[in-house]
Order: sequence, then structure tokens, then C-alpha cells
Amino acid sequence: MIERYLERLIFASRWIMAPFYLGLVVSLAMLLVKFMQELLHVAPMVFTMSETAVILTILSLIDLSLAGNLLLMVIFAGYENFVSKIDTGDHEDRPDWMGKVDFSGLKLKLIASIVAISGIQLLRAFMNVQETTKEDLMWMLIIHMTFVTSGVLLALMDKLVDSAHHGSDR
Repeated sequence: MIERYLERLIFASRWIMAPFYLGLVVSLAMLLVKFMQELLHVAPMVFTMSETAVILTILSLIDLSLAGNLLLMVIFAGYENFVSKIDTGDHEDRPDWMGKVDFSGLKLKLIASIVAISGIQLLRAFMNVQETTKEDLMWMLIIHMTFVTSGVLLALMDKLVDSAHHGSDR
């Protein structure tokens, strides 16, 4: 009886994570505010801006969009994997991946998003190379390559684990 009560308590404790995901929803709204602020700040000046400045602004907007996508993936997949299934019924707009991303898949999607965001930051630095020191550029490249290497190693580890699981099924 004590064991059953303890197990129910442990199982119910997953709901402690729900406020974390609600906080991430607020973070997503904060990103939207910054996206709109950047867009509304730059839009009136687009005709007087240089091509490079427009591209740098667009890269900033893409960066914010990727961060939003990353947050949404963490919110959906984290909530569904650790708290409860999201009941959307047969809603036509339900993303195909929703409910199918396990922790391993989430890790890979996260690192891929981080690599993309890092790559955009690096591209922005290259496009604005006259205002970036060689040391800053070097560190950005080292950090980006660290993310890329980490992603490749995570994917390789998942492939090895998956192969080991399939090999033991035989």
C-alpha cells in the first residue's frame, strides 16, 4: 500500500513541470514582442537602408523565428514526453511530428536548431566583418564548430544505441 501511494505521488509529480512549459509559452510571447519591435523599427527605413543592412535585419528576424521554433518544439515535445499528451482531437493543423518526438529526437532537433542559430550569427558576423574583430570571429567559429561536432556526436550516439537495440531484438 505504501509503495502504491509512493508510486502515485511520483507519477503525479510530473505536473510540477507544467509551470515550466507555461513559462516557456511566455518566453515565446516575449520573442514575438522582440520580433515585432525589430520589424516595426526597420520597416519604415527599408528604402534608405543598404542591401547589407537589410540582409542583416532579415537574418536577425530569421534568428528570432528559429528561436521561436525551438521553443515551440521544447514546449510541445517536453510537455507530451514528460507531463501529459496534448489532446487536439483530429485538428487539421496538428503538426505531424507532435506526439512522435521522443527525448532522443528532441535532443537532435534542439542541437540542429542551435547549429542553425549559431550559423546565422556567424553569417551575420561575416557580413559585418569590418566591425568584427578577428578574435571575436575566431571564437564564434570555434563555438559554431563545437555545436556542429556535438550534433554529429549526439546523432552518432543515438544511431549506435538504436543499432544496439535492434541488434538485441534478433
